[in-house]
This record gives sequence, structure tokens and C-alpha cells, in this order.
Amino acid sequence: MASKADEEQPPKAPKAKNKWLTASVVEDAAEVVRRLFDEADRRDPGHERRCVALVDGNNHQIDRIGAEAKARGIDVTIVVDLVHVLEYLWAAAWCFFAEGDTAAENWVRDRALSVLEGHAREVASGISRRATAGGLTMSTRKKADEAARYLKNKAPYLDYPTALAAGWPIATGIIEGAVRYVVRDRMDVTGARWSVEGAEAVLKLRAIRANGDFDDYWRFHLEHERHRVHESRYDGGIIPLAA
Repeated sequence: MASKADEEQPPKAPKAKNKWLTASVVEDAAEVVRRLFDEADRRDPGHERRCVALVDGNNHQIDRIGAEAKARGIDVTIVVDLVHVLEYLWAAAWCFFAEGDTAAENWVRDRALSVLEGHAREVASGISRRATAGGLTMSTRKKADEAARYLKNKAPYLDYPTALAAGWPIATGIIEGAVRYVVRDRMDVTGARWSVEGAEAVLKLRAIRANGDFDDYWRFHLEHERHRVHESRYDGGIIPLAA
């Protein structure tokens, strides 16, 4: 959030370690969230570490995380991505400023910093008051009202002071990056046509490779292929194979 006038260079961003990726076009959100919790349980079976879920604000996603955590007896802190907050603030800014007005940048920056300080509800109220005081019509103030509503509804998940103090991520850049190189780089090529089953298989293989598990998977695959082809049993007897 440094402005162009700031002289000091911002500190280098931390790099994520021990990432684990998964992707699916077949399974629903509940199943994918369950898989994420399975991986978290594998890494921390005693639930000794703080569990944090970074989301983009999708209500169904938040509900599924909460339901899965409750079913497992885990306390999960949900944090909404700051970048989505910025998108709403920028959309609201153009309700108050002419397109291209540089004052909009300072307005967004000031309110973003206020949200980062834990004042999301106050920022939401201020946006609504400005729209009302400016006499904006319903259509003109639509994006401002959406931003105010978003900030109020998501306020429980915008505790950025706690997140920053604890070193938790508050932006989904790592997730967006994974979507690019796991999904889009392969699935979004020009002229490609995919069946659902084919796309699912490719996504799983790309996730396995990105996780560094391909060698283990391939040994597993070959062993099961050998068993299926050469050692399959039928009605208690071994199926004879022609020489």
C-alpha cells in the first residue's frame, strides 16, 4: 500500500513454502474443502497449530469451510482476500470521481489503509454517507452501495491487524498463481476441447506434479496396473492369460 511518494522501499514479500495443490472440475466445493481439511489433518493431526483459511469472499465457500471445521471440531480463522476489497473500493471510487481523476487513487488508498487498520465498518458507513450527501441517484451510487454492503457483511473476516501481526497471508496471489500454472496454462490453450473426465484427469496429474508427488504416484500407478492386468482374480480364481 505504499504510495508513489513514499521514499522507503517496502520489505520483500515472504515466499510460501510446503504448498499443496488440488483442483477439480467434477467434485463440488464441499468435497474439495473436505480434501483440504484432510491434508491439514495429515500435517497437523493433533490440531496444535492455528488454522487459517484465506478466501475470496464467496459465501458458499465460507459456509463450507465453517461446516467442515465444525464437523471436525477445529477452530478456523477465515480471512477475506484484500485484493477483492480493493476491487470494491475502486468500483466505489468512480461513483465519486470522474474517470481518470488521480484523486481517486488517494481516496482508495486512504480507505484501504483504514480497512487494514481494522475499520471496515467505519469505511462502509463513510461510503454510504458520501453517496447520500452527494445526492447520487440509485443507479449512480450502485457500486458505492455494493462496496459498503460488502465491507459490512465481510467485516468479521477482515481482521487484518490480527492477521498481519501473526504473519498470516491476506491476499490470494499464491492461489491465483497456482490457478494460472496448474489450470490455465494447460486447459485454456487456443482451440482446446476437453471432456469433463479428461479435464479432471489432467488437472489431478498437474496438481500431483506441482506438489512434487509424481514419482511416488507413478510407482503406485505401475504397481496397480501390473496387479490389474496380470493378477486380477475372478470368482476366486486367477484369470488365465494367453502367452
